[in-house]
Amino acid sequence: MSVSRRHLVQGAGVVGLGLLAGCGRWPGQEPPVAMVHRIGFLSSATPAAMTTRLAAFRRGLNELGYVEGTNIAIEARWADGRLERVQELAAELALLPVEVLVAHGDEPIASAKQATSTIPIVMGLSGDPVGLGFVASLGRPGGNITGLSIMSPQLSAKRLELLKETIPSTSRVGFLWHPTNPGTALALRETEAAAPLLDLQIQSLEVRNLDEFADALDAATAQGVDALRVTGGGLTASHLTRLVELAIQRRLPTMYEERESVLAGGLLSYGPNIPDLSRRAAGYVDKILKGTKPADLPVEQPREFDFVINLKTAQTLGLAIPQHVLLQATEVLQ
Repeated sequence: MSVSRRHLVQGAGVVGLGLLAGCGRWPGQEPPVAMVHRIGFLSSATPAAMTTRLAAFRRGLNELGYVEGTNIAIEARWADGRLERVQELAAELALLPVEVLVAHGDEPIASAKQATSTIPIVMGLSGDPVGLGFVASLGRPGGNITGLSIMSPQLSAKRLELLKETIPSTSRVGFLWHPTNPGTALALRETEAAAPLLDLQIQSLEVRNLDEFADALDAATAQGVDALRVTGGGLTASHLTRLVELAIQRRLPTMYEERESVLAGGLLSYGPNIPDLSRRAAGYVDKILKGTKPADLPVEQPREFDFVINLKTAQTLGLAIPQHVLLQATEVLQ
């Protein structure tokens, strides 16, 4: 080999080594492994009840460049409607540890808050994060918690209003709730405050497990309840099909909080678009992983609301939905 050619080959080798070094590795080394962020996801419901929400959350992460098994891992924990387990599961996630803990609902948020004051917590949704003491204010959350609020005070009154418009003869509404859920306790107070303005009386119906559903609805019919208002939360979400069945058997028109309840056979639902909120929760996770503190991320509110009516259920109950109510609906199921 001539001198000029030998220098040329050696020079190419040096350039090649330089290029590889610029990529952070030398010949024979494996490419660097991407960092995998571990995210906690805590729910008081069953996995089946949260399918739509978790899918929307995953979609939001994918839109932001996160792929499970590549650069992110989701550690999900489910209480299956047993609220006494939520605190235990929150502590388990805090000990893993996870980099961010997404808590979906007021019971999980309260348990996550108790479990850690250092791991960032993203509220998948909360009825009233200020009223429940999760954040100092919507604009300046403070502490390690931020996320999404569903404007519970305003929605409690609106749900009663729509129920009364749908069935004008209603005078007594049963309020089905879990007494240890801080969000549903707050919703009860808000509903009781709004009732007199609509000439309605509220009958409290406490339930702590599936076995108490039937007795609570029997008590409602015995006490002259005309319609039912069912709160959200892990207990009712986990046993939604059974609850809808019991209400229809007792011919109780029911207002729920989420669209899925009407898809399952409920009469009415009014509330935020939950999949949209779940997708937006991924944005908080992304910002926190990139270094933003939860205290610097304002709590956001819903952008979309759904009022859904099931006409088949109305027919089963012998109800004619007024035209002006149908015109307010975002979706009518035939």
